Amino acid sequence: MERFRNTGQPDWDWWGRVWPTPGATLRDLGVAPGDRVAEVGSGNGYFALPAARIAAPGTVYALDVDADLLAELDALTTAQGIENVRTVAGDARDLPSPLPEPVDVALLMNAFHGVPEPEAVVAGVADSLADGGSLVVVNWRDRPREETRIGGEPRGPPTELRMSPTATREAVEAAGTDLAFEREVDLPPFHYALVFER
Repeated sequence: MERFRNTGQPDWDWWGRVWPTPGATLRDLGVAPGDRVAEVGSGNGYFALPAARIAAPGTVYALDVDADLLAELDALTTAQGIENVRTVAGDARDLPSPLPEPVDVALLMNAFHGVPEPEAVVAGVADSLADGGSLVVVNWRDRPREETRIGGEPRGPPTELRMSPTATREAVEAAGTDLAFEREVDLPPFHYALVFER
């Protein structure tokens, strides 16, 4: 299993500059108490951990191909006393098989630009959702990388991989699933989210 292109795990300080309040962001995107959540490409849990606090007692499934990052997340959940995160070693292209149950929210955070087979991933995510569930895709805005600076340095994926909201929506809809576009959310300074519902 290989990681999606240009979707490496930044350090927590870097994440904190881009997403100082990840819990508030997740609430704005529709994560709610009792939800079963899958974060697809979770890394070591910058979003999975606050999602677990919000969704409790619902379970958060943190799916990633990197066993080392999942081990870091397991250690963090233990240290923080969070009991509703389940790490899942698996590939987004194989969904829904790695997940033990349908989920209410599937999060794809900062990774869609690097998905080599977006239609297959979207189809798998759609099959992983419970009736009424939602797919949330968070992407970097399609601005030149030189303009997305954090700590004085250009950050994020290469300019040529960035996708406009329209291109992201078209890629999701091209999968031919029963997911329907619900809304776009501006996530300043550098991101947006698209929410699709089943």
